[in-house]
Amino acid sequence: MSNKEFRSGFITIIGAPNAGKSTLINRIVGQKISIVSARAQTTRNKIMGVYNGKANAFDYQMIFIDTPGVALPKNRLGEYMLSVAYEALNEVEAVLFLVDSTIGIKEKDEMILERLEKSKSPVIAAINKIDTANASDVEAIKEVLSYKPFIKQVLTISAINGDGVDELVNVLTTYMVEGPMYFPEDMVTDSPERFICAEMIREKALELLRDEVPHGIGVGIDEFKYREDKDIVDISATIYCERDSHKGIIIGRKGDMIKQIGTSARMDIEWLLGSKVNLQLYVKVKPDWRNSVSILNELGYN
Repeated sequence: MSNKEFRSGFITIIGAPNAGKSTLINRIVGQKISIVSARAQTTRNKIMGVYNGKANAFDYQMIFIDTPGVALPKNRLGEYMLSVAYEALNEVEAVLFLVDSTIGIKEKDEMILERLEKSKSPVIAAINKIDTANASDVEAIKEVLSYKPFIKQVLTISAINGDGVDELVNVLTTYMVEGPMYFPEDMVTDSPERFICAEMIREKALELLRDEVPHGIGVGIDEFKYREDKDIVDISATIYCERDSHKGIIIGRKGDMIKQIGTSARMDIEWLLGSKVNLQLYVKVKPDWRNSVSILNELGYN
């Protein structure tokens, strides 16, 4: 590390479901640490991404906090996700409010803006998905946000292809303060391997399952063990669902679906761990588990 001044800070990314928060954090840190899918509220927990950079006058470390999409809760899991999103607004150097330009500012965005109006941290807005939105729609959103006195700056980006992301990072760098390097230079997230592996399995299930199933699934890691004599990691995981009919869909005809989920997840997990993986998946029915405190705690939603 150089002898230049060092700055650091935490930045919370908040937005409505599917605004592109996880895609953006993955883009900035240069590695997949937060799962992504077309399903709303894919992110259920707070996930930290670490980015190290160099400016002309100082080196810095930015810790981005990815949060669940803000929506009115329908169960205990939803209440947990909302509390995680709002609690992440406390004691950070900046808040990044992300808006989906293909949808515009809707009721969920208004909920967030109302909350951000009271933020003690500076708020920067980024209008995302400009690669697929109409320019006039982007300008209309920008005009609305620019009139919010608590928003310091409004930028336009595409998290998926990187347009405007470097400029956004440069702007966020100005909010870093003199402070320590919180994480080692080669660390991109503080999430445990077990957690990331469970998320990768859930991501593949979200991609492959029918519309009525994904919101009702959770994934727990039952075993995670490195073999002493071989470069192999043994992982067994349970996919929880709420109905017997959903269990049948997850397993699939002659086990085809669970096999597809396992094969796809194993490839990502092997890339993450740099080892061969023996992945075993099981399915259990837990009616209304999203309202069960004990199961929510078991799956890490606490």
